[in-house]
Amino acid sequence: MKKSIRAIVSLALTVAAFSHSAFAVVYPLPAANSRLIGDNLEITVPEDSKLPLEAFAAQYQMGLSNLLEANPGVDVYLPKAGSKLVIPQQLILPDAPREGIVINSAEMRLYYYPKGTKTVVVLPIGIGELGKDTPINWTTTVQRKKDGPTWTPTKKMHEEYASRGESLPEVFPAGPDNPMGLYALYIGRLYAIHGTNANFGIGLRVSHGCVRLRADDIKWLFDNVPVGTRVQFIDQPVKATVEPDGSRYVEVHNPLSTTEEQFNSSAPVPLSITPAVSKIVVDAGVNQSDVDAALKARSGIPMKINSVADNSAAPTAVPEAEGAQPKEEPMTPVTPQGANVLDPNAAAQPQPADAQQNAQPQADGNAAPVTNENTTENAPAATAPEQTDQSSSAAPQSTDN
Repeated sequence: MKKSIRAIVSLALTVAAFSHSAFAVVYPLPAANSRLIGDNLEITVPEDSKLPLEAFAAQYQMGLSNLLEANPGVDVYLPKAGSKLVIPQQLILPDAPREGIVINSAEMRLYYYPKGTKTVVVLPIGIGELGKDTPINWTTTVQRKKDGPTWTPTKKMHEEYASRGESLPEVFPAGPDNPMGLYALYIGRLYAIHGTNANFGIGLRVSHGCVRLRADDIKWLFDNVPVGTRVQFIDQPVKATVEPDGSRYVEVHNPLSTTEEQFNSSAPVPLSITPAVSKIVVDAGVNQSDVDAALKARSGIPMKINSVADNSAAPTAVPEAEGAQPKEEPMTPVTPQGANVLDPNAAAQPQPADAQQNAQPQADGNAAPVTNENTTENAPAATAPEQTDQSSSAAPQSTDN
């Protein structure tokens, strides 16, 4: 009965979120001594589907990497008709204050705790590519917001494009063609949380360091997040929790590559276990084989690691109603770094994330092959323009200057 209630509540929350708008899943906050939220969903790819995985990620408000982790072996360009997809909506809240915005780069998710609501809003994000990384250990605030941001490429960006025989305008004007999208929240002097001029790159490392969201998500944040809101950047590929009933869970994501050697290697990026996580997973009641399996699978799904009675539910099957098939959006090509999908034929030297390789999907939903880290942007990946905000000396420096 308890499983059924949890499944119904999870499904109701999902339906409510999508009926209100196309934005993220909203979770009720658990008690202070609990961090496990939500339940996973399971969908069946429609028999006549010719859509890429990105379409399903967008429909269920996931980043592409979230679905790839939860569904190993899935075809990113054309998921097999009739196959099952797990939608990983069960999460462990990050080990951080439940205040303002928390951005966990490792899982490519943004958590927003609206004041006075006892809820948390979870949004998928795109982050900075290797060498132009999004900050991972920084606390700041939303310093200003902009409806209709412009984008001023840096000198370094002009040099990068010139080296490839390409050019950039001095300033991209506000509007639907702006790489920053239609809304921006400026944090510190050199970074922003912003939209995009195409719904792709969510769940991948594609920007010049800023945090990128889908159009509906950034619009909701713009409307609901006040200036002055606390923003904390973290990097927690491994999260763990002890729940009130004694159950212990661990959630493992693929860590971000930090060097070109890691980026180009076929070996998994090594995991680091923090003291807080270690304290939970080395308990005498923990089944170490379950811990090892979770660390190996890196599914991004909370895995139970002790023998306390399991109150969690299996993924809730969600039938596809007529007309519910997701619409096709511009395709996000898989990159070895962002999605941990390795291409043995890729060149050894990674290419800039915003190289234009005409890898747009074909009309039937299939995408052209992609090697290394090229993306399909019609304009370059964005970093924060109008660099006039002032921040403390502790703020990280942008890789674009």
